[in-house]
Amino acid sequence: MLTIKRLDLDDARVLIAGAKAKADEIGVPMCIAVMDESGQLIAFERMDGGKITSTVIAQDKAFTAAGAKRTTESYGEASQPGKPAYGINTAIGGRLSIVAGGIPVVVDGQVVGAVGVSSGTPAQDSECAAAAIDAYLKQSA
Repeated sequence: MLTIKRLDLDDARVLIAGAKAKADEIGVPMCIAVMDESGQLIAFERMDGGKITSTVIAQDKAFTAAGAKRTTESYGEASQPGKPAYGINTAIGGRLSIVAGGIPVVVDGQVVGAVGVSSGTPAQDSECAAAAIDAYLKQSA
């Protein structure tokens, strides 16, 4: 029997709070999405001032990280011309994101979901997503 820990709404709230705290610290309002391990949305928040276009981008980043079980940033590197995943961003109707800011949530070696953040630069998005993961791992330790 396969047993998988699954993120729930309380977990998603912790992840969002972690990303929001970092977004407040750096002064960039973000859109933050949390997906379960199958890429289904659990929770989403657009901070006041978060870009309207980033609502979909954040969700696609979380979807990609959950489904591919890897960071969106790693897809960005692997999808360049001549690399093994060139053109992957056109798959699934263009929903796969290759821009930093999507990170899988890993518990005991299993991907249990993902967080996606958008509205800043790719580095800012990734920083806030990493802060979300850190907050989650601290509370679940």
